[in-house]
Amino acid sequence: MLRKVVKIRLYPSVEQQIKLAQAFGCSRWWWNYALNHSIETYKETGKGLGQSALNALLPALKKAEETRWLGECYSQILQATTLNLTTAYKNFFDGRAKFPRFKSKKDKQSMQYPQNVKILNGVVKLPGSVGEVKAIIHRPIEGKIKTVTVSKCPDGKYFASILSEVEGENPEPSSEGSVIGIDLGLKHFAVVSDGSKVSKFDNPKHIRKHERNLKRKQQKLARKRDGSKSRLKNKKLVAKVHERVSNSRQDFLHKLSTKLVNDNQVVVVENLHLLGMVTLEDSLTLRYRNHNLAKSISDAGWGMFANFLSYKLEHKGGLFVEIDRWFPSSKLCSNCFYQMSEMPLDIREWICPHCGTHHDRDGNAALNIRAEGIRILKLAASQSVGGGNPVTAGGGEVSPKGGRKSNLRHSPVIPEALTISGTPD
Repeated sequence: MLRKVVKIRLYPSVEQQIKLAQAFGCSRWWWNYALNHSIETYKETGKGLGQSALNALLPALKKAEETRWLGECYSQILQATTLNLTTAYKNFFDGRAKFPRFKSKKDKQSMQYPQNVKILNGVVKLPGSVGEVKAIIHRPIEGKIKTVTVSKCPDGKYFASILSEVEGENPEPSSEGSVIGIDLGLKHFAVVSDGSKVSKFDNPKHIRKHERNLKRKQQKLARKRDGSKSRLKNKKLVAKVHERVSNSRQDFLHKLSTKLVNDNQVVVVENLHLLGMVTLEDSLTLRYRNHNLAKSISDAGWGMFANFLSYKLEHKGGLFVEIDRWFPSSKLCSNCFYQMSEMPLDIREWICPHCGTHHDRDGNAALNIRAEGIRILKLAASQSVGGGNPVTAGGGEVSPKGGRKSNLRHSPVIPEALTISGTPD
C-alpha cells in the first residue's frame, strides 16, 4: 500500500473557529498533562507509561470537577494525542529525535482525527461538534483516508493534512541510469555533476529578500504591550512574512528536486550534520562551524532538500545515496586523487600540485561525491551478491542509529579515494 498526503486550506466560520480552539486546547492540555505524568512516574518508579496506561487516566479526568470540560472534546482526538506522545517517546529512546517538549498556546496548534473524516464537495466533514468546514480541495483525495491533522498557523490560517492509502507499491529501486553528485553550498545552492559536465544553481537567499520588511515589523511588534489586541495584530503580520519566506523556499526546493529526480536515476549527496553547523553543541563539527553563516545555512534548507530528493526518488524507483560527512570531497583531486592537507573556505579555485589540474572547488567536490557514491553502489551490489549486510571498505557495518534515514550510507574510511580507478561510468 502507498501512502499519500494532501494539504488543503480550511475556512471555518466564527463559530467553528471557537470549537476548533476548544479542541486545540484540550489536545494541548492532555499532551502536557500526560507528558508531565509520564516524567513524574518515571522519576518515582523508573518505568514509563504506555499508551493504554495513559488512556486509562482519561475517564477519571472527564468526571473530575476541574477537568470536566475534557468530556466536551471528541474522544478520538485525545486518544490520537496519546499515540503521538508515545511515538515521540519511542523516537527519543531510539535516538531519532529529542525528548518530547511541552506545548504552548502561543505556538502552532494542531490535533489529529484518526478516522470518521469525510471529504465532500467543497467541504471537510469533521466528527464531533465542528461539522462541515468549507475547504479548497485543489486535487482529488485518492484511496482510503487514514488520518486527518487539522492545524492553525500563527498567522491565523487553518489547514488539514489528509493521509490516505492507495493500492500499489513503489517500483523496485534500480541504479540503471544517470548518476549525479550534488555539492550543497551557500553562494551556489547546488553544484551538480553527471561526470561530464557541471551545472550550478544559484542560492535564492529567501530570508535576505524579506529581511528589511521582517525587521521593521518585528520592531513594531516589540513596542506593543503584551496581551493587547494591537500586539496580536502585529504578531500575525510578522507571521505572514515568515510564511512567505517558508513558501518561497519550499517552492524552490520542490521545483529543483523534481527537475533533478526526473532527469536522473541516482542522486548522491553528503550527509551533513546541519544542527552542528548552526549551534555550539557538537565538537565533532568544529571544522564546519561558523556562526556567521548560521542564518544562511538555516535559510538554504539543505535538510529539506535532501528529504524531497529521497522520497521522490523512492516513488520513482531511483536511489538516494548519502556519503559520509567526513569524506574529503573539496580537498581531493578528482583527476589523480591527490588529497590536500588544508582547503579553507576562501579558496574557490586551486591547482593540484601532483597532476597540475585546475579545479573549481565546488565542481570538483561534486565530481568526487558522485565517484564516491558509485563506489558505494558497487560495494553494496557485491555484498548483496555474496550475502550479508553491506560493509564499508574499512569493514564497518552500515547501521546508522538516528537522523534522517537514507537508502544507502557508509562509515568514514581513510582509503576511500584510492578505491576509485579511472572515471566512473
